Amino acid sequence: MVSIYFATENKIYKAVEDDGNWTMESMDGPEEIRSIAYDEVSGRLFAGTFNDGLYGSDNDGESWQRLGKDVLHDRVMSIAVSKTEQLGEFSVIWAGTEPSMLYRSENGGMTWTDSPELVELPSEPGWSFPPRPDTHHVRTIQPDLHEAYRIFVGIELGGVMRSLDHGQSWEDRKPGSYHDSHSVRAHPFVEDRIYEAAGEGFAESFDGGDTWTKFNDGLGDYTYMVDVAADPGDADTMIASVARGPREAYMPDRAFTRLVRREAGGEWAFVDEGLPKSEGSSVFALLTDSDQPGVFYAVNNTGIYVSEDAGRSFRKVDARWPADVGSERMLDAVLVK
Repeated sequence: MVSIYFATENKIYKAVEDDGNWTMESMDGPEEIRSIAYDEVSGRLFAGTFNDGLYGSDNDGESWQRLGKDVLHDRVMSIAVSKTEQLGEFSVIWAGTEPSMLYRSENGGMTWTDSPELVELPSEPGWSFPPRPDTHHVRTIQPDLHEAYRIFVGIELGGVMRSLDHGQSWEDRKPGSYHDSHSVRAHPFVEDRIYEAAGEGFAESFDGGDTWTKFNDGLGDYTYMVDVAADPGDADTMIASVARGPREAYMPDRAFTRLVRREAGGEWAFVDEGLPKSEGSSVFALLTDSDQPGVFYAVNNTGIYVSEDAGRSFRKVDARWPADVGSERMLDAVLVK
């Protein structure tokens, strides 16, 4: 059984697959949601907001409590749950904010410690988020899936930063990675394989972030990459959600996005079979399950789509799709087993 939580501005939806059948339910969340995460150890659901901090729910969204009110910045742009660090009844939780700061919690978000050295890196004076040029934020967080001490964060707009000591100290962005970082992902079975989706395109590392290589062949004008996911069964097969620029990526009323696929070191190729038309289709959030090699999930304002042939084609899941989602921006999604 697989569950997918996804968020719009003020609601969180839960889609559950059981023996091929999908059901959908919605729950009221806090206002202006920007990020969600789920701790499978504690069963706690997290929602980060744009102006009201971080919230947690222990009853699948029926009620919420404010977390870290006196510690976290009010704009919680990213949340991540560690797969390699579980302390007692909780996984280690990471929260990234605007202005850029990374916070760590070992008790389900009740208390937090920050990572001040992140914003002391030499490149920090040049970090800037173009729509709000006087600030920047932690857009994406990837706790390493193999080494508990290692963690990556992507700053929008600043680049990929790496810590090798649980976030106490940080290394600055490396040549070959991009600066407009949207998504950083690790492979569940191939240690040191890291992927970056960025506003300038795609970059990858084969050595745990020591070095990076950019690769946009086949993307054409679609180099604005928002998310990337790798096949759990093959680290060289991946899909990515792309647009020609930010204006066409997020808001359904002007969106024009596509999915692309790459395998065996070849060029990116566009995927169309089973997917909605590009016009009005906002950028997809991409998900995988480490127990399902060759399977990808893609979620956007038009529905949930599943590929069982390593991203070559997709099919829309048969579930009652909420009418109001079609016109709303998809903010985040997470898969739970």
